[in-house]
Amino acid sequence: MATWSNWSGRQQARPQALHFVRSEADLVALVRAAAASDTPVRAAGAGHSHAPLVPTDGLIVDLSGLAGVVAVDQARQRARVWAGTPIHALGRPLHDVGLGLSNQGDIDRQAIAGACATGTHGTGRTLRNLSAAVTGVSIVLASGELLRCSADERAELFQAARLHLGALGVVTQLELQLRTAYRLQEHGWSEPFEALGERISEYVGSARHFEFFWYPHTDTAVAKTIDETDAPPSYPLAAEGARCAWSYEVLPNHRPHRHTEMEYSVPAEAGLSCMREIRQLIQHDFPGLRWPVEYRTLAADDVWLSTAYERDTVTISVHQDIAEDETGYYRACEAIFLRHGGRPHWGKVHYLDGTQLGNAHPRWEAWWQVRDRADPRGLFLNEFLRSVRPGGG
Repeated sequence: MATWSNWSGRQQARPQALHFVRSEADLVALVRAAAASDTPVRAAGAGHSHAPLVPTDGLIVDLSGLAGVVAVDQARQRARVWAGTPIHALGRPLHDVGLGLSNQGDIDRQAIAGACATGTHGTGRTLRNLSAAVTGVSIVLASGELLRCSADERAELFQAARLHLGALGVVTQLELQLRTAYRLQEHGWSEPFEALGERISEYVGSARHFEFFWYPHTDTAVAKTIDETDAPPSYPLAAEGARCAWSYEVLPNHRPHRHTEMEYSVPAEAGLSCMREIRQLIQHDFPGLRWPVEYRTLAADDVWLSTAYERDTVTISVHQDIAEDETGYYRACEAIFLRHGGRPHWGKVHYLDGTQLGNAHPRWEAWWQVRDRADPRGLFLNEFLRSVRPGGG
């Protein structure tokens, strides 16, 4: 029997089969056979999600063999890329044609389709998540059809497919809106949390990117800003916090330590007060915690299941070592996030049911209606997705 696990090792599966896809034709035939035998199908990228999105006792299709840039439209600054392309493998090819992603997260090991499917993002008050950069999707539906959708073609399917949780079908290609390649200068520093809190509006408002990690045992914030620059790249790259180079060289960081993670997005105006409550909770109830809390910003977008749907956002992430039981800590944090109108990151730990998720996402019902029309028999659902489906099952 095949086995699959995510990056942290916390999510495990023993599917009937694990199939490594290397062509669209193979995938189409595979989905048709699965549909004929009522075998559930889930797609896997790099396995960086902490949420139970991939596990199934049916078929897992690994998309890592579908990788690379398919085509570039220089005039519109767009590129079509294979779904299994790691984000780190996009930087250089796009740069070589004078283009780059408008933003990306600080981990670049994920497959681009998985990152878009879960609303993964970087930081910056004027910058949106990766899903918002999707302008076209090629997807294999439960019928075995390989369809393309965009804002002008099968528009409802496109709206749902920009952030799809792997529940509409298997995505094979994405078209992404890019921008002219650009260089960034990073500046990092440390200061006491209260001192940073007094100037946080200034930091957020004046930089293209701003974020900080707060370390509970020192009550210190390790912060950084990143801004565009005309300065030439400086090699070899300095340590994190002082790099000057092209965007794809500065934005990602090395995060090797295995952990679990919960992240919630709260309205931007609630960000600092929510962070203060999390800090108070940790100091009072979890004084031995060593893992930091991360604070980032995100611009509003129009992606149906985005955590920044129609509102400027602050994201706050809490972490714990995989050797520790995070449940009590995360549930206590989640109660605070929910009081501040939080929406959980789709690729990270949360404990919400379908009703709570529906309350958090204005287009929840609309998304499920499109999903159910595309896959009426639930071929692409797993136990987790069935559990949060409106009406259940």
